[in-house]
Amino acid sequence: MAPASDLGLTFASFSALGTTAGATAAGWAAERGYGSFWVAETVGTEAFATLAAIGADQPGLSLGTGVLAAPLRTPPLTAMGAATLQDLHPERDVLLGVGTSSPAVVSRWHGADYHADRPLARMREYLTLLRMCLSGEKVDFDGDFHRVKGFRLGVRLGERRPKIVLAALNPGMLRLAGELADGVLLNYLPASHVPWSVEQVRAGGDATIYAYVHVGVTDPEPNRRHARKDLFSYAVVDSYAANFERAGFVDEVAEIRERHAAGDRDGAVAAVSDRMCDAIDVLGDADHVRDTVRSYVDAGVEVPVVMPMPWGDDRMAVVRDTVDAAASAV
Repeated sequence: MAPASDLGLTFASFSALGTTAGATAAGWAAERGYGSFWVAETVGTEAFATLAAIGADQPGLSLGTGVLAAPLRTPPLTAMGAATLQDLHPERDVLLGVGTSSPAVVSRWHGADYHADRPLARMREYLTLLRMCLSGEKVDFDGDFHRVKGFRLGVRLGERRPKIVLAALNPGMLRLAGELADGVLLNYLPASHVPWSVEQVRAGGDATIYAYVHVGVTDPEPNRRHARKDLFSYAVVDSYAANFERAGFVDEVAEIRERHAAGDRDGAVAAVSDRMCDAIDVLGDADHVRDTVRSYVDAGVEVPVVMPMPWGDDRMAVVRDTVDAAASAV
């Protein structure tokens, strides 16, 4: 078994409970030997500010963005944020998670342009320029999507530098993560789909395999309705739909998207099967949660990052119990 320090905890699923909830959960994770704390960024807490505060409270945790929407931050700005966090916490790993995000986040919520064309070329260029900006050297770059003249990072870093982690689902992006990133962050996949994903990454290189593992110590029966809504919201996004299909949920995805296209949202949510819920948003007792996290490790995940499903009468109690249960999985 790996040490508990190979576990992470993400704030992504319960950030609506507020930054105090995140700080409390980070404390629980640190007490139980977790190694990292991750913050997603959509419309809630800003990632770098939140992580800077968590790092001040919990000096033993590495700090991860999981993930930043690349279209909303230029590579130089992303490098500046990560370097600032690294400078504030020089003894910690900064895990700089970035991804392509989605039209809903980028265009609808933030009013920025989401370019669906040439996603691999865009991300290849983004990662290349991001690493150059983190180097501390003068950067002149003339690419297809980014042009930089005379940028030099003004934060002086020591030997420890932010590690780039690419969120990826589909074959090309997974291979790109293996080739250019230090790590890959998997998400919304059952443990059974991990070996295929790892195989794609390894075709590109030796990036560390991180994965968000969706688990909750709570009663499944009354709470699957939350899982159905959660999975529906991702199944209507093309990249996630393709990944769900490869993971064995072809019939579910077809019905979800057909009903959604017809304007039948309730029917689309209902089309998310129990089988799909129980494979991806896994709810149950502490033993079931522990065994689920372990199954991801057995399938090839090197660092499982626990995403508590905070569904129940006392949401923070569910988070705490989930953190506790997962701590014994590795």
